[in-house]
Parts: sequence; C-alpha cells; structure tokens
Amino acid sequence: MTQSLRLRLFIGAVLAIAFILLLVASGLSRIFSNYVADRYRADMSAIIDQLAAGVEFQGAKALMKNEPGDPRFELPGSGLYWEIVTEDGVVFRSRSLWDIELEPEGLLDGPYGFREGVGPDGEPLLVQLRKIEIENPDATRPLTLLAAFDRRVIDDAISEYHGAMTIMLVLTAAVLLAAAFMQIGIGLAPLSRLQNGLALVRSGRTDQLPSAGPTELRPLVSELNGLLKERETAVERARARASDLAHGLKTPLTVLLQLSDNLPPREQTLIRQQVDLIRQRADRQLQSARLGVEQMAQTGLASLTGKLISVLAPVTAARDVLWHVDLDEQLTVDMDPADLAEALGNVLDNATRFAKSEIRVTAEREKDCVRLDVEDDGAGVAEEALSEIATRGVHIGEDEGTGLGLAITADILTAYGGSIAFSRAASDGLKVSLRLPVTA
Repeated sequence: MTQSLRLRLFIGAVLAIAFILLLVASGLSRIFSNYVADRYRADMSAIIDQLAAGVEFQGAKALMKNEPGDPRFELPGSGLYWEIVTEDGVVFRSRSLWDIELEPEGLLDGPYGFREGVGPDGEPLLVQLRKIEIENPDATRPLTLLAAFDRRVIDDAISEYHGAMTIMLVLTAAVLLAAAFMQIGIGLAPLSRLQNGLALVRSGRTDQLPSAGPTELRPLVSELNGLLKERETAVERARARASDLAHGLKTPLTVLLQLSDNLPPREQTLIRQQVDLIRQRADRQLQSARLGVEQMAQTGLASLTGKLISVLAPVTAARDVLWHVDLDEQLTVDMDPADLAEALGNVLDNATRFAKSEIRVTAEREKDCVRLDVEDDGAGVAEEALSEIATRGVHIGEDEGTGLGLAITADILTAYGGSIAFSRAASDGLKVSLRLPVTA
C-alpha cells in the first residue's frame, strides 16, 4: 500500500467515481432499452389493432377489407411487416414479406418481450403476436395476428444511445476526477501549512506553531506546541546544568593549581598535568552535552566566517600569511551560530598556526549540505596519518596544544548530521573539508 495520503485519497476517489458511474450507466441503459422496447411494443400493438379492425368474415371465409396504410408495408424487405393466420390456415400478409410466411409455431422467444423470427432477407425480426376471436352470428372465429420489424432497428438505436452515453460519462468522470483532485489539494493544504510552520520552528524563526487552522488539526497543533514548550524547558535545564558543572569545577581546579605551587617540581608537574587532563575531559563532556540542544537555527556562513577571520587576521598578518576567501553571501547552514563558530574556529585556528604564506577558504552547495574547504600551505600531514587527525589527544606536527580542537569539531558536526574529512591540499599542505547540514 502506498505511503502517500494524497495518492490514497485520489485512488479512493477514482474507485468511487468508477463504481458510481458504472451503476449510472447500467441504470440508464436499462431505462432507455425498456423505453425503446415499450415504444415498439406500442407501435406493433397499434398495427395489430388496425389488422383486427380490417378483417371481416362472410360465413367461414375471412376477408381483408382494410389494410394498414403505412407505405412501408408495400415495399419488399422494408423492415416493417404484418401477417394474419385464420383457423383454417388462410394467410394474409403484407407485400413487404414478399414470399415468406411468419409461422407462429416456429417463432422463438426473443429479447425485449418479443418473439424472434426471420425476415425476407434473412435478417432477424422481432415479432409481436396476438390471438383474438371475432364473433359472428353463426360462430366465433379465432385469428392469429402478427406485426414485426427488423431487430437491427432497435439494436442500432440502443447502440447509438450507448455511444453517446459513454462519451457523456467519460466527460463526467473527467470533471469529477478534476474536482476530486482539487478537493484533495484543498483538503490537504492545512497539512502543508503545518509542515511550513514546523520548518519555521526548526529554523529558529519562531518557537510555536500558529493555532489558527481547521478544527480537526487544532488538537494536533496544540499537542505539538506543548511538545515544543517541554523541549524548550528541557533545553534550558540542560544548559543550566552544564553551566553549573563548569563553574563548579573551575574553583576546585584553581585551588589545586595554587596548592601545587608548594610542591616539589616533579609533583607540581604531575598535578598540573592531571588538572589539565580534568579540564580537557570536562570541556569535552560539556561540549557533548550542549551539542544538538539548539539545532533549530540557521546561520549565514559568509558572515560568521568573516568574523572569525577578522579575529585571526592580526596573527597571520604578522607572518605575512594571506587569506583567500570565496564564499557566497547567500549560503546558510542549519547550525547554531555558537556551535558553528566553535567547529569552524578550531579548523581556522589550526590553519593559522601551520600556514606559511596563504590560507584558502571556499564553499559550495551540494545535494543536502554545504561543503566548506579550508586549505593551508604548511608542511601537511602524511597520508597514513590523515585518518587519525580528529582523534582526541593527537597533535599535528610539533604542536603543543591539547589535541582536542579537531576532535571537538568532529563531534559538533556529527551531532548535526555533518562530517569532517582530511586530505592533502594542492600546495601540499592540509585540506580540511567540512560538510555542514542544510535543509532541502
């Protein structure tokens, strides 16, 4: 079964329309067929009445005084016929029958309430038969009266009607299907508006869905707004706990460092190393706890990158390192500005420390992300070591940092559904490629 609600509704409408139109077609066909058959039965009855009125008896001999006046009875094979059979086998018939007789005993039951026989040209005839008795002074004389016409006449009339009816029903079906399609579109439009509202919430432009809308969707909107409110409360609690933990660790670690000044150099170095390790682990855990908490925001990539470069520019200017930045002002990514600044800042800071003469920053839109490349012309990293750069505690070259910068960047991007990759730049330096999430 298809997962599309629109397609399900349309298929249901098609089946319903087809079923109803088939019922209508069957009913109209039956009504028209009965109407045509009734008209022909009435016409044949009128002919039989004329025949009965035109027969007289002189003793036992039957005489045909007045024949029906329709000129078609005088034309052989015209399609309209009559015949009278007396009790002693005398037959009166129209000239249109030519040299054949309609034998009452040989007639079969036919459609539309008629009997069926064969005409002068071998075509099927529909025959109406009536047996009457004419009273004379000497006796009652029985007669068998027959009126017939070509079956193809009524079949052609019904066929033409079916053709016209089929065209009309097809046009009706087309109009009904178009109306059903429009109705489905109008009926599902509130769901599209609800989707757009959720997209606005996700992008950080609003924090609640609009309550206006169809009555049937208001309970759903209310539940979603309640869920968003609970999520916002949980976010604030998580941030508060992370902040409390950070402040709670800061003071004891500072005290430990001060106390270590009174220890011998060996123990003092050991204490400082352990305190640094605690700070690194705390920073990493706090960063992980905060990641993904506020992902419903969009950030301009060019603007944020420009701010970060402006902070690093004094450092690179002192070493005559040039920045080459090529970023589209319209590029935005679905990340919190603080998270993106920390992830990208680590990469730019790394390039600043190792670049010799230039740093290149470029970006382009891909299918479901923005790929941002940061290249430096430093010493680079050996091919076999590229896969380990983002591992915690791994240092690049002789760098004496914490070894957490690129690892934190990788964690941030992973939390947002992005990724980080490393390769050799065209200048043999390091090329860092960030894939940043973008809503389609």
